[in-house]
Amino acid sequence: MFFPVEPVPALAYSGLFRTRRFGLFVHWGLFALEGWHEQVQWRREIPAREYQKRQARFCPSRFSAQEWLDVLQEAGMEYLCFTTKHHDGFCMWDTQTTDYKITNTPWGKDPLKALAQECARRRVALSLYYSYPDWHCPYSLNFGGDHQLAVPNPGDRPNLVKYLAYLRKQVRELCTQYGPLAQFFWDIPSGLNIPSINEEIRRLQPEIYINNRGFGPGDYATPERCVPEGGAFHHLTEACQSVGRRSWGYREDEDYFSPGFLIRSMDRIFAMGGNYLLNVGPDALGQIPPQACALLREVGQWYRRCREAIVGAAPAPGFCRNPEVMLTRKKDVLYAHLPQGAISSAFTLEPLAILPLRTTLLNTGEELQASVKLIPEFFQNGPCLFVEGLPLEKLKDTVPVVKLEFPRGTLDQEAAMPQEGWNAQVY
Repeated sequence: MFFPVEPVPALAYSGLFRTRRFGLFVHWGLFALEGWHEQVQWRREIPAREYQKRQARFCPSRFSAQEWLDVLQEAGMEYLCFTTKHHDGFCMWDTQTTDYKITNTPWGKDPLKALAQECARRRVALSLYYSYPDWHCPYSLNFGGDHQLAVPNPGDRPNLVKYLAYLRKQVRELCTQYGPLAQFFWDIPSGLNIPSINEEIRRLQPEIYINNRGFGPGDYATPERCVPEGGAFHHLTEACQSVGRRSWGYREDEDYFSPGFLIRSMDRIFAMGGNYLLNVGPDALGQIPPQACALLREVGQWYRRCREAIVGAAPAPGFCRNPEVMLTRKKDVLYAHLPQGAISSAFTLEPLAILPLRTTLLNTGEELQASVKLIPEFFQNGPCLFVEGLPLEKLKDTVPVVKLEFPRGTLDQEAAMPQEGWNAQVY
């Protein structure tokens, strides 16, 4: 089970969760050699000693932090979350706690150092993922729990106190050797409430956000591969999804999602006030697969065009009862999101009955026609705002976002219903 998220004071809603809304998740490690799944050791019951031999074959000679950041920025993404240690326990940085690390391979380099330097150079926020399960460390309680081995490895000496000491040393390295961190992304909750672990992370990285999968309540929730129901999140939320349906790590014959599916998922999360972390799995040479790059470029084109309706905009579900429409707001501007896609060439914003000064389709930049009129809708009680002229042929397999600019102060005066959610405030 996940720990709950403690509400954060309104003044804390800044930084990452306001100015950086779209991030790149990267699952990379020894598992890339198999080209099957990031949990291949567990799912295929590969003995630990056999799996560890892959360390001698791991040589990602084509890894380039510059190329990864090029892909990220081409997609319009604003931060990076990197897997420092997945469940297999293999460390993707130059840790001093174990020899089971990427700098102890034929390649011998520290990719996290290169990524941290490149992120700093480009002013891209860096976040770190860290798995609590560890199928390699002899002290880890690697049995009987979520994503853990059925029985300990031969020769293991499970000891919670020693494992937590090992974990703390690794976390201190990560928080002191790679510059400012935006987030710490724990994975697979331990079920242990140990406040001092998160407290030390905050002491070392005062501006950091910590998710709710660690050793106590965190700052934000992390729904995975799903879109929660509702009009607005009541807590900081970062949804994560992968470009591939079967794996988070590199999969040779991955079943990739369509751009339309990802854009619809993204838009619903954004309209509810959440961040979106979209994952890729680089191959064993360190390259992001071409299919993944193409998907990022396509969803990135949509994000760039519609970004103003997301970054700095607050969910505004109280202005409209039409279930096909989700709204975000910046002062006197509403943005109408149609996360199901363009079902028809027009839509209503019932019961809102204010005529905007200008109505623009962000996807193309063209102006649309808006009027206040009586429309035969089942849920309509009187005249409402009616937007028409959506160019359906140009909106296939994407999500339309329409910008509606209203006379100053009219939205505050005539809002139909009270706003909902933690971030219903006007930014």
